[in-house]
Amino acid sequence: MPLLVRAWNLFHGNAVPPERRAFVEEMVRLATADEPAVLCLQEVPVWALPHLHAWSGMTTVSAVAALPRLRNAELGRRITQLNHGLFRSAFTGQANAILLAPALRERDPATAVVSEAGERRVCQLVHVEDVGLVANFHVTGGAPADEQLLRVVDFAEARAEPGEAVILCGDANLLPGSGRAYGTLRERGFSAPAPGIDQILVRGLPATPPVVWPDERRRVGSRLLSDHAPVELQIG
Repeated sequence: MPLLVRAWNLFHGNAVPPERRAFVEEMVRLATADEPAVLCLQEVPVWALPHLHAWSGMTTVSAVAALPRLRNAELGRRITQLNHGLFRSAFTGQANAILLAPALRERDPATAVVSEAGERRVCQLVHVEDVGLVANFHVTGGAPADEQLLRVVDFAEARAEPGEAVILCGDANLLPGSGRAYGTLRERGFSAPAPGIDQILVRGLPATPPVVWPDERRRVGSRLLSDHAPVELQIG
């Protein structure tokens, strides 16, 4: 049975253009309404992590990339509530999260830091029974993106078991055709990338071409959620 895999950078819960309030709950509920098997999120405010299961009904595995500046997620949330569009992640910190359908079983989560310069970036991964290794990453834009994406690939391959499928999801901050990383991914047997910087790349499983949501699909009323569009594909 095909499984739906989706990835989305939540932009700290901001709309486009940013507003005074955040829409993290609305984003999570929208992204899980059709019950994907796997949802990989980036730029999740740290305060939101304890709420992801309630909002989605999915098993949640998270990895903090940047701690709240005041070392208190709830205090960071309260300060940021004054104006989310202005403060973004300055006080809330940010995290990655892998959400899995309740029927899926995960084990052996691991996290690697892929950048300490500027904003701290991580790649997290879990082994999902009967699916494969799922890695969720966020790398820094500009010149470092290519090298950091290669670190993501190396980390995932080093953790993958012999013959295990690998699914890479996240914000590559790098367009296909730029740098060396996409060529390396192709050489190592991964599927073709999506046209933008947000990616799902698969090795070891049949996969449909990745599809990027049109703006209307992530619009609630007149409000466009996040400055990134979700990307998705089906495996199996």
